Amino acid sequence: MSFETAVQPPVRSLPEGVREGNEKLVRLTAAAGRKVAALIAREQAGDYLRIAITGGGCNGLSYKLRFTDKTRRGDILVRSGGGEVVVDPKTALYLKGTELDYSDQLIAGGFKFSNPNAKASCSCGESFSV
Repeated sequence: MSFETAVQPPVRSLPEGVREGNEKLVRLTAAAGRKVAALIAREQAGDYLRIAITGGGCNGLSYKLRFTDKTRRGDILVRSGGGEVVVDPKTALYLKGTELDYSDQLIAGGFKFSNPNAKASCSCGESFSV
């Protein structure tokens, strides 16, 4: 047994009504996973990162990130990059194959989505169209 395997936290069971997804839906890079874990510890706002896609932004659709301790019936839970992400079924249609990265650069830093479904996106990376 390797040291890494021995110190990983136990995997929680799925909340009722929540399906388990995988990184084919959304993947957090190691940098994004570390930042999500640090923000959850600092803010104590919940155990999950919820990713949602809503109408708006300069290209028609926009990403919304928030921390929550609640899941909803039908949500999809993806464990990736050391974090737990919840996505509603409607958002999952637009998110499939997306990678979430994080950069701490002063210019152009922050969370960045790389979405293969986006036909166009704005320069800030927070809005896209399909």
